[in-house]
Amino acid sequence: MNIVISGSRGFIGQHLINSLSRIVQHKIIELDLSLGKDICIWENIKNINNFDLFIHLANKVFVPESFSNPRNFYHANTISTLNALELCRLNKAKFIYLSSYVYGKPKYLPIDEKHIIQSYNPYANSKILCEKLCEGYFQDFEVPVLVLRPFNIFGPGQNSNFLISSIMQQASTGKIFVNDLNPKRDFLYVADFVNLLLKIIEKGFDNYNIYNAGSGISASVENIIKIVNKIYQNKIHIHCNNKSREYEIMEIVADISKAKKDFDWEANYSLEKALIEYHNNSLID
Repeated sequence: MNIVISGSRGFIGQHLINSLSRIVQHKIIELDLSLGKDICIWENIKNINNFDLFIHLANKVFVPESFSNPRNFYHANTISTLNALELCRLNKAKFIYLSSYVYGKPKYLPIDEKHIIQSYNPYANSKILCEKLCEGYFQDFEVPVLVLRPFNIFGPGQNSNFLISSIMQQASTGKIFVNDLNPKRDFLYVADFVNLLLKIIEKGFDNYNIYNAGSGISASVENIIKIVNKIYQNKIHIHCNNKSREYEIMEIVADISKAKKDFDWEANYSLEKALIEYHNNSLID
């Protein structure tokens, strides 16, 4: 199979490329800004052809930037997705879109794919718009699309703006500073997410569908810090400001039964196992 991967040099992209490179029957076509390929510019990609699947990982993801520079944020996410979908239409190829958590404050737990969609920041809204583009290209042009809604992916190579990456980076200094120990989230290790992508590639798909990607278990900031402290033999000094964010969502848990049923997939890494591997990989780096 010939597979185009946008954002191939990003956090998830690098992990996916490393796994796919071991599967000889797949040819990878990389698209990344670091390679001089801006997917938002149609002229840069319009001549890409003879591929079977496009995996779109190249989106802006930092929520504060979606507030400080919304036009650039919306432009990058929607235009890149539109161009990728158009390329799939022209090549009669399939499309995997990496969306996000788009459910807002949960009405119930665990959250399944039928839960109401609620825009709660420009980042989430850009993902919702992109999902509508995906749905439109399937309805109007029969482009097969699979939308993945990951909850909180983490792992080696992730930007330290994200919670677990920040905690791991701070832990290496011997001190951890956080604002609130109580919020609980569903954290998914990047190796498990890549495994889901590999299962989807192997089995294939032919229509439009949406899947949650999570561990199915919630863990608090306090849980994470306790495990990290244990890894460091309880030598870390922990400082909590006891300051909650306005409109904080206190718990989020993914219902992953649909992905389990259709792709025989579930998370293999416990939070502790994942954090230990993350730590060991950081030492190697």
